[in-house]
Amino acid sequence: MQLPQFEYIRPKSLAEGLAALAEHGDKIAIMSGGSDLLLNMKFRLEGPAYLLSLNGLSELQQLEKLDDGSLRVGAACTLTHLAEHTIIKECYPALRAAIFVVGSRHVRNMGTIGGNICLETRCWYTNQSKIWRDTREGCFKTDAEQCHVIKSAPKCHALNSTDSGPILMALDASVVLASHTGERIVPMREFYQNDGVEHTVLKPGEVLTAVVLPPAKGRSVFRKLSQREGLDFATGTFAAAVIGSNEQPESVSLVLGSVAPEPRVMPQAEKILLEGGLTDEAIDAAADVARRALLEVTNLFTPTFYKKRLIKVLVKDALLELRDQRVRG
Repeated sequence: MQLPQFEYIRPKSLAEGLAALAEHGDKIAIMSGGSDLLLNMKFRLEGPAYLLSLNGLSELQQLEKLDDGSLRVGAACTLTHLAEHTIIKECYPALRAAIFVVGSRHVRNMGTIGGNICLETRCWYTNQSKIWRDTREGCFKTDAEQCHVIKSAPKCHALNSTDSGPILMALDASVVLASHTGERIVPMREFYQNDGVEHTVLKPGEVLTAVVLPPAKGRSVFRKLSQREGLDFATGTFAAAVIGSNEQPESVSLVLGSVAPEPRVMPQAEKILLEGGLTDEAIDAAADVARRALLEVTNLFTPTFYKKRLIKVLVKDALLELRDQRVRG
């Protein structure tokens, strides 16, 4: 498969890149590592007239400790660089765990944290070659107003497969979004939307430039299951963060990934653990609530009954691991 024709733009500064985004509108696409975008272009799922690469901009490749103890991570930092960075290893081990299981070493060498956060949603019906798609009717992600996953749905139900998104949400991180008119900061819990087409709050002309992690506190864990490690997207992921003791947690954050068009926060399960602590009974109840929170149809990469059983086991095992971690302030 060959790439379609496009004009390649490599700006010398972020300001120059943002100006190009404003000038070309919906005819331009942003490339980070390119491991997902270029494949989608070969499949003719995307066909931008212009391709904007922000990889060479040093201002997007920095890790900076802020005055309040937060960590600002440039969106163009590669996943390999972050996984090997001392601050990430020591202060945010669950984030490192999520980064370390993104694809293979080759993908992590090219892929960036910004690219993984903004990873395009996927669907069994859509992420195929154009020749294969031409044998079927279109959908929301191509050229029609229908969803093949849920026929009566008024929106797209393609799956969000980001690995870094759930743990960043659990850690209460934020992202910096920039355009030629200025910047805005959006909490990660508000960044994603339950729509397979418009799956983030990014506006036309905006680009994610940085991730801001709050000062490391409490305990966190990340779990992922995929059919072939290093090759396949996740069948299911789970991220959790707890501040406080096992008996009386001060805050609990639980997020499921690869189950919907957005990483899914689990408020009912969080409430169970906040009220009951990390006891065997509360963990069992939280895992059961997570299983039941999945709709009858999630996606077609795995059968629904299998995904529900998987999620229950994934959540329970992760919470048991979290309970055994050393409590820190």
